[in-house]
Amino acid sequence: MTPDISRAEGSADDFTLTINAAADRAAPWTARQDEILSDTAFDTARATIASWPGYGETPLHALPARAADLGIAALHYKDEAGRFGLGSFKALGGAYAVIRLLQKQVETALGYPVPMAEIVSGAHEEITSQLTVCCATDGNHGRSVAWGAQSFGCKCVIFIHATVSEGRKSAIEAYGAEVRRTAGNYDDSVREAQETSAREGWFVVSDTSYPGYLEVPKDVMQGYELMAAEAFDALAEPPTHIFLQTGVGGMAAAVTAQAKRRWGAERPMIVLADPDLSACWLESYRAGKPAIIEGDLDTLMAGLACGEVSALAWEILETHADGAMALPDSSAIREMRNLAAPPAGDPSIVAGESAVAGLSGLINALKHGNAANALGLDEDTRALVFGTEGATDPALYREIIQGSAA
Repeated sequence: MTPDISRAEGSADDFTLTINAAADRAAPWTARQDEILSDTAFDTARATIASWPGYGETPLHALPARAADLGIAALHYKDEAGRFGLGSFKALGGAYAVIRLLQKQVETALGYPVPMAEIVSGAHEEITSQLTVCCATDGNHGRSVAWGAQSFGCKCVIFIHATVSEGRKSAIEAYGAEVRRTAGNYDDSVREAQETSAREGWFVVSDTSYPGYLEVPKDVMQGYELMAAEAFDALAEPPTHIFLQTGVGGMAAAVTAQAKRRWGAERPMIVLADPDLSACWLESYRAGKPAIIEGDLDTLMAGLACGEVSALAWEILETHADGAMALPDSSAIREMRNLAAPPAGDPSIVAGESAVAGLSGLINALKHGNAANALGLDEDTRALVFGTEGATDPALYREIIQGSAA
C-alpha cells in the first residue's frame, strides 16, 4: 500500500492524499470499459441532448490571475451553474437517462423502434404518462430526474435523506415530483428507492450502480461526458492535470473516460477529491478494492456525502485515476469565497458547496511540497477543474459567502 501524504493542522489547508497503486496511464481502454462508456454511445448522447430546447455549452473560464498566484501555467474552471436552468451538470445525466428509459419502454409497448424526437415531442404520452421514475438524491440528481420526468411526460418520486436541505427539497418539488424524506444517510436512501420501486413497479434512475443495476447508470454517465467533451474541445492544449470531486464517482468516471479515449497514454494526471468524512475513493484506493464508509457522512458538500463507490465507476477509475484526496469543509468554504471575490483579471464565479472539492484539492496539494511532487505539479501545470454546481441552495450560499454559516 502506498503511504499517505497528509497535512493535518486544523485549517482549510488540511488534506490526506493517497496515490492509487493500480493506476497506469499506459493501460489500454478495455473492451469491458468500452461497454460502459464508448464513443458511439457518447455520439448518441451528444446529439440527443444538443437537440433539447435550451441547450448551450456552459462557459470554460480561464483564471490566469489565480494560476499566477499559484505558480502554475494555467487554470481553467468549467462552470455548470447555468446548465438548462437547473444549476448543475446533473441535468446532463438524470434527464438523459429518463428519456432513454422512456424511449425503451415505448418501443417495448409498441413493438417497433421509436425515434427519440417522438419522445421529446410527447407523441406517446398515453404510454409515458403511466410510467413512474424514482431515485435517491442529495439534491442535484433528483432535480435533473424530476425535470426530465416533467419535460418528457412521466411521473416522478424522489427520495432524500435526513440532512438534505429544505431549499433543495423545494427545488425538486418545483418540477412536479413527489419528494419523500427517509431516515439515515444517502446510501440508505438509495436502498429505500430501490425497495420501493421494486414493490410499486417503478423505474429507478440512479447515478450510482451496484450489482444487478448497471444499465441506467451507463446512460447517466454517458450524459455527463458531454460536459467533459465541451471543456476539452474549448482548450487550446490538453490539461496536464484534472482534479475531480467524486461522490459515488459517476461524473469523475465520465470525465476520465472521455480523457482516456481522447488522449490514450498521454491522458492528464487525474486526481479525485472528496469530503474527509465521506472519502470512499481514498479508502478504496488504500484497500485496493471498493470500500464502504459508515456513519452519517455529514458534510457541507452534501452532493458528495456518499459512502459507497459506484460499481461501474470503479471499473474505470480503478486503473485510470492516479490518486484521491480527503478534504475538510473549510477548504470548500475558502474556495467558494475565493471564486466569488477573485484576484483582478479573473471573473467572479458563483460556485456551490459541492462544486469546489476538485479545485480545493489542487490548491491544497500545491501548498504541500511532497503532495505537489507526488502529483507532478509544477510551473508547467495546466490544471482543469469542473464547477459542477452553482448556488443550488441560494440561502445557504449567501450564508457561506457572507460568513454567517455555522
